[in-house]
Amino acid sequence: MMILNTLILAVATLGGVLPEPADTSIYKTEKIDEVVVTDFKVNKRNLTSTAKSTADEKLIQNQQITSLKELTAILPNFYMPDYGSRSSTPVYIRGIGAKTKGSAVGFYVDGVPYNEPSAYDIDVSDIAAVEVLRGPQGTLFGRNAIGGIINVFNHNPLDYQNTRIKVGYGKYNDVITQFSTFTKLSQQFGIHASATYHHNDGMFKNAFLGEKVDDMDEGQGYLGFYWRPAENWQLRLTSSLSYSDQGGYPYAPYDTEKDVLAEISYNRYSVFRRLVSTNGFNVRYNGKGFSFNSQTSYQFIKSHQGIDQDFTPEDKSFVDNDYHQNMISQELTLKSNNMSRYQWVTGVFGMLFHTHKFTQNNSNSKGYATPTTSKEPLQTFAFYHQSSYNIWKGLSATAGIRLDYEHAKIDYYRDKLVFKTNALTHVSDFISKDHFFQVTPKFTLQYLTTQKNLYYASITRGYKPGGFNNSFSTDIYRDYDPEYSWNYEVGTRLNLVPEVLSLEADFFYIDWRHMQITTTVLGEGNVTTNSGHTDSKGFELSLSCRPVKGLDFHVSYGYTYARFLSYKKSEKVDYTGNKLPMVPSNTLGINGSYTVLPQGWLDKLVVSMGMTGLGKIYWAEDNAVCQDFYAVLNAKVCATKGMFTWELWGKNLTDTDYMAYGFKSSTGNYAQRGKRLTVGTSLAIHF
Repeated sequence: MMILNTLILAVATLGGVLPEPADTSIYKTEKIDEVVVTDFKVNKRNLTSTAKSTADEKLIQNQQITSLKELTAILPNFYMPDYGSRSSTPVYIRGIGAKTKGSAVGFYVDGVPYNEPSAYDIDVSDIAAVEVLRGPQGTLFGRNAIGGIINVFNHNPLDYQNTRIKVGYGKYNDVITQFSTFTKLSQQFGIHASATYHHNDGMFKNAFLGEKVDDMDEGQGYLGFYWRPAENWQLRLTSSLSYSDQGGYPYAPYDTEKDVLAEISYNRYSVFRRLVSTNGFNVRYNGKGFSFNSQTSYQFIKSHQGIDQDFTPEDKSFVDNDYHQNMISQELTLKSNNMSRYQWVTGVFGMLFHTHKFTQNNSNSKGYATPTTSKEPLQTFAFYHQSSYNIWKGLSATAGIRLDYEHAKIDYYRDKLVFKTNALTHVSDFISKDHFFQVTPKFTLQYLTTQKNLYYASITRGYKPGGFNNSFSTDIYRDYDPEYSWNYEVGTRLNLVPEVLSLEADFFYIDWRHMQITTTVLGEGNVTTNSGHTDSKGFELSLSCRPVKGLDFHVSYGYTYARFLSYKKSEKVDYTGNKLPMVPSNTLGINGSYTVLPQGWLDKLVVSMGMTGLGKIYWAEDNAVCQDFYAVLNAKVCATKGMFTWELWGKNLTDTDYMAYGFKSSTGNYAQRGKRLTVGTSLAIHF
């Protein structure tokens, strides 16, 4: 694996001199949306429906989407707040999410599982598609899929060939250089190599230090080998390596009485550095009656966070967090591969997950620090099966079940360091173990008409395991319990005018128990506890229209009403009836593009516009601070001549002022402004 990571930059550098095979396809951007990718767990005759949205490469390129966060509101009821740094990448689908302590949404790249949310914020500017499954997906995907699943798919160089060099520049000295190649070396062998470097001076300024808060430098590389030794076999070996060094946390005090957000002003520069190495080996066989898939994965993460946790000019509290992760997993899946009335999927999954964390809360005003280490090994094993049967004509039924077992352990050790004397004394230590066993069933009915209109209803179980806190004030907060949900859903997909107009709609109700909720405590950090009983209900609508050749129009809207049905935090604090924090009531995305082919001396001209809106969002359980509904406008123009494509783009063209994030700590309310107007341009060369 280390060899693969070393080869990434070398292959990226040499990729431009690789000989081009005679049968390599000519790159045609107007055909890019014809690439179809699906997860392996979908049968050849798909008899199971779920609420799903897909952002294909055409949408991603036309709307200048470079990260998963920018899919917020473009996909209905999908929310990834853009705040802090890459250390904070929570995902919320239908109001179900988690700020820390694991994700409530599963994340996969070409079948490789990502279990640490800080690794979710990846570059998506050169991928085939992003697929989001809404609602619990525990039957087929297991732990941490209580909110849904994100699947990211790369192109296969045996089916898609293109080499691209791209350079771009934007406001705030935003510099990006990219190289990628999808090369078919022979009928059986292909290679995918890419490298990216990104720099930004930062948008937000710390008034106390007189410097930018959120500057960033990042580099990443990818190397994949694809081999088809026979018609029914395919092997894929991939390795990616990314490193980011950035400032972050442009937070400022928020005055609830005056409704005023103060300027950013704190005394210590905050930083987040992250190294992520992800490796996967996939073997796939497609036979006449069944298909087989083996996915072996390994991921290593090393990160350092230094954060001025009081966010004031006073030197009160600074926290250092070091995180090391090793994860290895193996999944074996069998499924039917025919057009019979009975379809099935079955498999096993196992994972070894080990984290080593070091946290030092520096209480500078009090003259001491509390260095804390914890080691958390985890083992999980699961078996799953799903059967679907076509009962009569277009009517089908599906039943699935998954058995999950998890064993968790923490080895905790805490000291106290007095700065004046440099004396180190032991405070506490303990070893705790816990295990979790869960059954997650699924039931679905669907009806497909002869006009390809689909209607479905489903009941699914969601589950997220418990765990241990690394920061806590008393022993009762050492650990937290699992959370559970039942999702009830009905939906439809209608071809109103074939190839011209389509509509998707679904309605859901989620009964959520023992929700895991995180509170920020000055001098301690983030502490996760369980609330009582919550629910989330709402609907999603998506409309796609192609009224004339070259014009694509998409509208998506999501509504979520999520609240605490029962949550008494203490004898004096009762949040029952309040809205859940970090949940937009409305998400709205309106995106359109018009392609002219040819246009004068140009080979192609594409004009795209997009508007996203979301809100109302409450930032904390007390509902004291919120962001009302707001909207931002984006636009992009692409002109292609031969192998050259010039792009001009702008984001938040209305310069909308809004809060991207807010939180409540033990010292008060804080918030971060959203990104203001930005513009940029780039030049791409395709071979």
